[in-house]
Amino acid sequence: MLRFMPVGDSMTIGSAGEHTWRYRLWQHMRDTFEGPCALVGPREALYDKTRDAPVSHAYAEPAFPRAHLAGWGEGWQHLAPLIGEAVRETEADVLLVSLGLIDLGFYTDAEQTAENTVRFVTRAREARPGVRMVLLPVIPNVRAENDAAFAAEVVRFNELLAKTVADLDEPASPLLLASVPESYDLALDTYDGTHPNASGEHKLAAAFAEAMHQAWGWGGEYTAGA
Repeated sequence: MLRFMPVGDSMTIGSAGEHTWRYRLWQHMRDTFEGPCALVGPREALYDKTRDAPVSHAYAEPAFPRAHLAGWGEGWQHLAPLIGEAVRETEADVLLVSLGLIDLGFYTDAEQTAENTVRFVTRAREARPGVRMVLLPVIPNVRAENDAAFAAEVVRFNELLAKTVADLDEPASPLLLASVPESYDLALDTYDGTHPNASGEHKLAAAFAEAMHQAWGWGGEYTAGA
């Protein structure tokens, strides 16, 4: 059984009524990966906007392994302290990580965020030396379109993230840098300029799926399903 742990912020946890990219990726891996696989993590809930808390289980499609380590408003600095225990408890084999927007928007600059990325990788490996990781850069968002200083921090962090992946990659615990979907369009792929709609969910799932398929030969070409 290959265990994938989705790790992220509001774009990964999703909110009540959504499928989430986690579901889209699981659906793809279930259909294309040669062998059993599952999503794991210490959390299962969606974010409930009406209650301002991660207490909903109202998935658009609840029949999938919904486990994750994601939180609305959480970033590298929030999840780095938690990743070791989460990996130990779940015996996760692969971490699928989409973080950075929250850090850069509210807490840390690009250099500090990159330092927290290193802490995250280090703690994950301390818990499970052979763990693999696929890291997604900060994707387009509405704030970067309207705030030049923030946009510059995003560009700088994504450069540092690529360097971190190159520096820390090792055969026993591979790191992959996923590609930001080239066709990602805030008007078409999000419902508010940040959070993915169904189209955006597919594109985020595809970014992870394609990275693993190209680098490790896992799964097949991503095809958007229902």
